[in-house]
Amino acid sequence: MSASSSRSATASPHRIVIVGGGAGGLELATRLGNTLGRRGTAEVTLIEKTRTHVWKPKLHEIASGSMDMSAHEVGYLAQSHWHHFRYRVGEMIGLDRERREVLVAPYLDEDGQEVTPRRVFGYDTLVMSVGSQSNDFGTPGVREHAMRLECAADALRFHSRMVNACIRAHAQSTPLRPEQLHVAIIGAGATGVELAAELHRTTREVVAFGLDRVDADKDIKVTVIEAAPRVLPALPPRLSQATLDLLRKLGVEVHTDAKVAEVHPGGVRLADGRVLPAELVVWAAGVKAPDFLKDIAGLETNRINQLVVAPTLLCTRDENIFAMGDCAACAWPEANQGKGGWVPPRAQAAHQQASHIAGQIRRRLAGKPLREYRYRDFGSLVSLGEFSTVGNMMGGLIGGSLMVEGLFARLMYVSLYKMHELALHGFPKVALDTLARLIVRRTEPHVKLH
Repeated sequence: MSASSSRSATASPHRIVIVGGGAGGLELATRLGNTLGRRGTAEVTLIEKTRTHVWKPKLHEIASGSMDMSAHEVGYLAQSHWHHFRYRVGEMIGLDRERREVLVAPYLDEDGQEVTPRRVFGYDTLVMSVGSQSNDFGTPGVREHAMRLECAADALRFHSRMVNACIRAHAQSTPLRPEQLHVAIIGAGATGVELAAELHRTTREVVAFGLDRVDADKDIKVTVIEAAPRVLPALPPRLSQATLDLLRKLGVEVHTDAKVAEVHPGGVRLADGRVLPAELVVWAAGVKAPDFLKDIAGLETNRINQLVVAPTLLCTRDENIFAMGDCAACAWPEANQGKGGWVPPRAQAAHQQASHIAGQIRRRLAGKPLREYRYRDFGSLVSLGEFSTVGNMMGGLIGGSLMVEGLFARLMYVSLYKMHELALHGFPKVALDTLARLIVRRTEPHVKLH
């Protein structure tokens, strides 16, 4: 269907276009499809540049090899068919607010052949949910020599390079180079520390499968580099200290107050002149919204390209465009002991905003006034693989702040992902899929070996 086709003002349903199929975008498309789309009240279209969805907080597990992506990915085409919305593959490259049209680039396959042409999709209500990407702050060498974990393809690429590095080290007859089998992770936020902990375990499991010429304890080294004074700088200090203690217990080398000056083919050079050898470098520091959003079609954006939204989650300069998730700059008046701040880029925020915008669109169609969105902070959880999970419960959940760790924190962490799955699939499918994964896990290696 071409969005530029004419439609009857009396008979045609309301056109809702959602750009971005991440956690919030796919949840919203599914929710609206199951309600407005099923009844024919609205025509819901999801535009996404990839074919399958993977929950972004799981990327570090794919990268380390502790999770088989094929068991967890969601095909957009099947999801759209089952839940009464349309999926259209492609990357948004422009916006015409006057004509209410989204411009989508041609989609090319891996051989460079065109699959779909340049297209235009019309909308009555547009929801921007394009997520975020890493921000290298212009650091020399990052684009050329560092890998990122922005999507499933990035995670698979890192995992492949990690396994190949282990096999190469096992097969070579010469001594290991100084940087060989060393991994440097730049950024000690949740992604960085979770990846470091997972790599400690999975690299040892990989070499245990016959790569006996590699000494995991002596040859494999994981280093975490953080410019802030402590790891997990966005979380309470006691969580940072608990995480730091565990990482050091695992043998992970941690450098704080360490600014990266350059990434080169053999490692990382810090601002103080130190050089940390590393065969594999992962940039996990800083986030920004995609570059194409900067001042797009005259919409208000901030310095990291986020679309500035009003409390209703409508863009400040257009009453027909909502923005949500990591690409939206949404005020959080209650943050910092009431001093104010911005809703953080977390999965729980995307989930809450998807639910809120679904209600906003229903109110909009019914001619009712929109409601203001209020972010509810339920705390943060950081999974350190099979070794531990730490976190804090906050806000309305317990009326204060409480540090949690161990089995209880682990169960809470797993429940976050289950909530996302339930929003997409419902209880029967989630229950059956979970049981199937438990059975398969008993018959296969606990780490992906290819």
